[in-house]
Amino acid sequence: MLRKTFRKATSLTRIVAVTLSGCCALATFSPARAQEELKIGIIAALSGGGTAWGLSLQRGVQIALDEVNQQGGLKVAGKTYTLKSVAYDDQYNAAQARTAAERLVNQEKVKIIFGPVGSPGALGSLPVTQPAKVLQFVDGYAPAILKNEWKGAYIFRVGNSNREFAEPIVKWIKQTMPEIKKVGMIVPNDATGQAAVPILAEAYKKHGYEVWTEYYERGSKEFTPLLVRMMSQNVDLFELNSNAPGEAGLLVKQARQVGFKGTILQSGGAGIEEAIEIAGPLAEGFLKYDVIDSSLPQVKAFLDVYNKKYSGIMGGLAPVYYNATHIVLEAIRRADSLDTSKIRDEIEKLGGYEAPIFGKVIWTGKDDYGVDHQLFHAFLIKEVKDGKGIVKTIVTSQ
Repeated sequence: MLRKTFRKATSLTRIVAVTLSGCCALATFSPARAQEELKIGIIAALSGGGTAWGLSLQRGVQIALDEVNQQGGLKVAGKTYTLKSVAYDDQYNAAQARTAAERLVNQEKVKIIFGPVGSPGALGSLPVTQPAKVLQFVDGYAPAILKNEWKGAYIFRVGNSNREFAEPIVKWIKQTMPEIKKVGMIVPNDATGQAAVPILAEAYKKHGYEVWTEYYERGSKEFTPLLVRMMSQNVDLFELNSNAPGEAGLLVKQARQVGFKGTILQSGGAGIEEAIEIAGPLAEGFLKYDVIDSSLPQVKAFLDVYNKKYSGIMGGLAPVYYNATHIVLEAIRRADSLDTSKIRDEIEKLGGYEAPIFGKVIWTGKDDYGVDHQLFHAFLIKEVKDGKGIVKTIVTSQ
């Protein structure tokens, strides 16, 4: 009798368990709760000399993802996805960038990566991302980022490189500052300096300038000896080229402290506020490449959102990567697929699409890199006046 009762109880328990399991399964797969998660990778310098750039990249991407999530998610092929960023720190270092890429591709299984900032990380990560057909969006200046053994198939540069802005900037200097004859550059001794700076130097030489160059190790804090040597060369213009924000600010400050009276300009590396914060009053008169005109309505809207979410100075790459993220998400919608080849094809067709910061998308680069994966956009030169970056000129074409 006890055995029969036990068997009945056991059978009843099994029925209840199966029934509950079925209910859970129905709850799990209920259409109302069918939203899935789509991971978006970020590789950025979240520590070290490039931190301002790295945080800027991460925040620009995150704001764009937040906007889509707040609107109900990203709809692709009948499914709705919540977008989640997964960020790894590359410390502005090629080896760390490769490690970060391996983790994102092999462990996190991401198919889209924003970053790294700068050429060292971009070049370090390519051997991982490109064979895996992972879409990658970077801003480093080295030509090999696009012109590489994978023919730049799954990588896009989402901001102007110095091939796009060097010539217009040098022409502007020639027209507005005829007294300048000799240009000095103190250059980081890494992939950025070795590959990108010669392009800028070539543009200056083409227009008749004498160029003096000296290299330093990335992460340096004391530049006085190099600056004194530069001054002994009777340099008229100190060109900060591709220095990271922290180093650029220190170079401006220390150049003025040792008595350099000439013009200081940085071609490249968006965001003048970081240099102002570090150099303080000594930044007065500093000229800087930048990418946003805060008087424009679409830029104002972005700045409002940024300032509500984050405190402190906004890095110059935040609007660049916010713009890039919206370009990528639009391509996913048009492809109606998460297949990276299909998304890539749609990105290439987005010429004319009105992106939120820079307006109409213009892809270029075929002549220089063999592939039209270089975004070109208008840029500005700002001058520090009374502690603020004021627009001095706007360049709208190459």
